[in-house]
Amino acid sequence: MPVAVTPLLASAWRRGLDLLFPPRCADCGGFGAFLCPDCLAATPRARPPRCPVCWMPGSGDVCERCHRNSFAFEAARCPFVYAGAAREAVHALKYRGVSAIAPVMAEAMAECLVEWPPERVSALVPVPLAGRRRRSRGYNQSEALARELSRLRGLPVVDGLLVRRKTAPPQAHAADEATRHANVADAFAVGRKASVGGAILLVDDVMTSGATLDASARALRAAGHEPVYALTFARED
Repeated sequence: MPVAVTPLLASAWRRGLDLLFPPRCADCGGFGAFLCPDCLAATPRARPPRCPVCWMPGSGDVCERCHRNSFAFEAARCPFVYAGAAREAVHALKYRGVSAIAPVMAEAMAECLVEWPPERVSALVPVPLAGRRRRSRGYNQSEALARELSRLRGLPVVDGLLVRRKTAPPQAHAADEATRHANVADAFAVGRKASVGGAILLVDDVMTSGATLDASARALRAAGHEPVYALTFARED
């Protein structure tokens, strides 16, 4: 019979790992934390005034881009601008296999939810990763963040609700916004029936053009799941 892992055992295991492999800041490389307080303090926050829909800096009113091209999600938020320690944290989680950085990233995202509580959210849905990329990384970074958010905020993660039905080129390689939207057009679908009973909060690591979140929200809304909001760790201004 497998032995249940209690919080005390889990804590002791983490302390043991920290002794063998001390955490190092993703930005400055100093020991003690995966993101040290000094580096986080020096990283620009995504504070208002910003567009209340896409959260790009502006006057505080809905921006011209959102008036022109309506997103399928109601609104998006994030705690950081994609720069400095926030960029290094995303790269550590996404490309360097440092999954242990997810808890500290999720803490900042959870604080964002306190300041901006979207209405009636009852479930977290991570943006799915293509199977080949998930196998290569060993995990989906968006799912790792969603799991930590679930622990902090008590919202359930709905597994398998949103699936990726086609592989697209990495969005980081796309030259412009039109290409990013074309990359993920019809890339997502609802994989199973689930009774959510409220709004959905999409979770991802970083928002650039918003194309991935938009395509994800469109797939959820087409299956009757709405409203849909979005939360990321950072966004590119």
